[in-house]
Formats: sequence, C-alpha cells, structure tokens
Amino acid sequence: MSYCPKSNLLNLLKRGSKFFRKASNSAAPTAAPTSTPGQASSSAAAISSTSAMDDLHILKTRLCIIGSGPAAHTAAIYASRAELKPILFEGWMANGIAPGGQLTTTTDVENFPGFPVGINGIELMDRCRKQSLRFGTQILTETVNKVDFSTTPFKVFTDSKAVIADSIIVATGAVAKRLDFPGSGEGPGGFWNRGISACAVCDGAAPIFRNKPLAVIGGGDSAMEEATFLTKYGSIVYIIHRRDTFRASKIMQQRALTNPKIQVLWNSAVVGAYGDENTNNRVLGGLKVKNVLSGEVSDLKVSGLFFAIGHEPATKFLDGQLELDSGGYVVTRPGTTLTSVPGVFAAGDVQDKKYRQAVTAAGTGLSISSISPLHRLNFDFGASMFAALLFFILFGIICFVWVIRCICFCFCFLLGQNYVYRIDIMLNLIAWFTSLLCTAYSCIFQLEAADLHVSLFLIKLPTR
Repeated sequence: MSYCPKSNLLNLLKRGSKFFRKASNSAAPTAAPTSTPGQASSSAAAISSTSAMDDLHILKTRLCIIGSGPAAHTAAIYASRAELKPILFEGWMANGIAPGGQLTTTTDVENFPGFPVGINGIELMDRCRKQSLRFGTQILTETVNKVDFSTTPFKVFTDSKAVIADSIIVATGAVAKRLDFPGSGEGPGGFWNRGISACAVCDGAAPIFRNKPLAVIGGGDSAMEEATFLTKYGSIVYIIHRRDTFRASKIMQQRALTNPKIQVLWNSAVVGAYGDENTNNRVLGGLKVKNVLSGEVSDLKVSGLFFAIGHEPATKFLDGQLELDSGGYVVTRPGTTLTSVPGVFAAGDVQDKKYRQAVTAAGTGLSISSISPLHRLNFDFGASMFAALLFFILFGIICFVWVIRCICFCFCFLLGQNYVYRIDIMLNLIAWFTSLLCTAYSCIFQLEAADLHVSLFLIKLPTR
C-alpha cells in the first residue's frame, strides 16, 4: 500500500483551491447576473469601486457584518464561534446614534430575557460588544457609506477602508422619524437640538429641560416610555396625539395615563414652533397646536419637544442594491433572512417593521448564522454553471480511469503482469491527482441550484 504524506496532501489542497478560485472568478463575468429592481444601477458602482479601493486599506474576510445592535452582535458571536472570523462595522454616530443602536437611547430594558430586574440599554449593548470581541470578532468603529453587491466577492466601503467579503449581513437597524413643520428644522428659525429632539433618553436630562414643561408627539410604546421618563426632569409632560386612542400596549398606556405629571392632548397636531423671547429666541419657547377636529390653533408653552413617531430603516447606503419595500425596509424571503441578492442577509429592525424588539432582532441574527446556509458561504456562480460543469468533468475523469483499470486487469494474462502493473501505476497517479483536485474543490465551494444545496462530500479513492 502507498500513501500520500499529510504535508504534501495539504499543499496540493491549497494549490487546488487557488486554481479553482481563479477559474471561478474568471468565469463570473460571463455569467448572466441575477438582477433586482435596483441592482441595474449598481453595475456602474462596481466599475468605480475598483478604482476607489486603490486609496483605501483593504481587508478580506469570509463574513462582514454591518451594524451594532442585538442582531449584529448575535450574528457575530455565532459566526466567530464557527471560526468565520467576521469583521463588524459598528459605525461612528451613524444616523446620529452611538454604536449599539436604538438600545443605547433606552433607559431600562425590562423585556429582555435573563434580567429579572431589567438592565440599562447601554450596559446591555456593551455586554454584547464584549462577548463578540471575546470570540474573535474584529470590530471597526467606522461608518459604512457605500457597498457593491453587483459581483462576488462583495465590497464594503468606509472613508478609510474597503472590505472584500464572501457574505454580508446587513443589520443597520432603524432611526427615529422626525416631523417637518415651521421651526422644526436645523437652519435659521429652527429649534432642532435647541429644544427639539428625537431622543428623550439622550437629551431629557439637559439643563434647558429641567423643571420646565415638555411635550412628546406620538401614541405608541416609544411615546409612552419617553413621556414617563421625562417626568423625572420636567414640571409637566404633554403627550400630543392626533387620534383619540393610543397604539401603545395596555401596560405602557396605564403607566402614562396614571402618572400625575402627564397630560394628554387628544386629536391634536403640532403645526409650528417658536422661540423663547426671554432668550432672544435662542431656544424653544412654545408650540402651535391644532385640533384636527375643530381646526382651532392654540399656543402651548413648552421648553422641549420630543418626537416619538416611529423609525426609518437605515438603508440609504445600500443605494438600491437590495430590494426594499415602500417603507424602505429590506425585503426578505418569508420566514428567512435571505435578501434579493444571494449571499447577502438582513437581520434586525432593518427588515422587521412588525415586532421591532431587541429579542426578535437577536433571533434573526441567530437564524442567519445557524439556520441559513451561511456556514457554507452560499457561493453563487450565476447562470453559467461553470462550477458544476468543472466538478463533473473531474469526477468523470476519475470514473474513466477506473474503467480502464478494470479493463487492464481483465487482460492481465494476455499483456503480461509487468505491463499491467506499469499501466496501473500510471492510471493510479492520474486518479489520485484528479481526486485531490475534486477534494479541494468540494471542500472550498458549494454547488447551489435554486434552493437545493448540494451537501459537501469528499471523493476518496483507494491506492494500490
């Protein structure tokens, strides 16, 4: 019996992997691209992205995660434990929010399992970050401003770095929505960040709000939570809602309606904001509130206004390269995290407009890493079927060699033992070499046709 040394076998596998990677990449341009409604425009971005990478620090990884919330860190933890060595972009004040996402703007998180007395949102996300780091996730505090999903491997860009990745997880979450009315903007005559905010937890304790009347716009859980929080600092808190009922959960409504420092203005909408004359209109002084039933407009003296009217998914940086719904959320296949581009996944609030909870976001991050075929990297070779063809050619060579070997042994006595032995040695070497190529190929790549994933298998041939 003859055996190939382990070191030689590993070298052959490495050489085979490089050969087939080059072969598959060279065949990729000939494949018919799988396009989506917004993906046609990404072809131009693919051309420009190559030149843009020349001035950036380039990193390569099997998995790149964009986001810093529960979904992103859950995916990072599971991917790291699977030794995928992911790179995670947590952003730097992306969309005006600190790394950690929406939970960093929350005080006590009471509905996340494992914390019977609740936990501070910032502390919870800090623990998630430390857990990701513990298992080997590389975290970069930079904001992704551009992606290229038109070809594989995918490309992700920041101001200083470019990451080339086999798979991408988009978990950028959502940002708070803002209303547009006179005085709500940032320019001249506007009071944004001078009395108007979208984060009570972030700004509610500021000196300009202490012991002053405050207002919250909204009717959901966020509005109830922010109004209750603001009662710690304001003299009175008005909840302005354009309907006569709240959308919030019963327990959150009860907390707000039974709080003596909260007053509700039903069927009302803010139509304007004006400054405080005592400060030469440098900060907010009051609101123009309109009754939507009677049309009457009245003045409401407040020193602070907080928007709590929902969220907008952070998907602008995708530039239409993934399919989005009318609200801007990433469209995923029902029951999965698969997007319109094979190899790109979406998790958390960026694709969930129904629940939008920390625990459900973490669940989608888990489903990507363990249920979806992420651990197989979901390579897509397009319509050319180059990968499948090459694999079966190699397999066919092996079968052909063994048929010839059988024929040779049948004519053993006619040709002579020595001739048969020499022919068998030659055929055996050919079979071994082809087998090694097939083994390297099947270890590195996965054949995918529609939703049918061909399981990884190795072809082992006996030696003489």
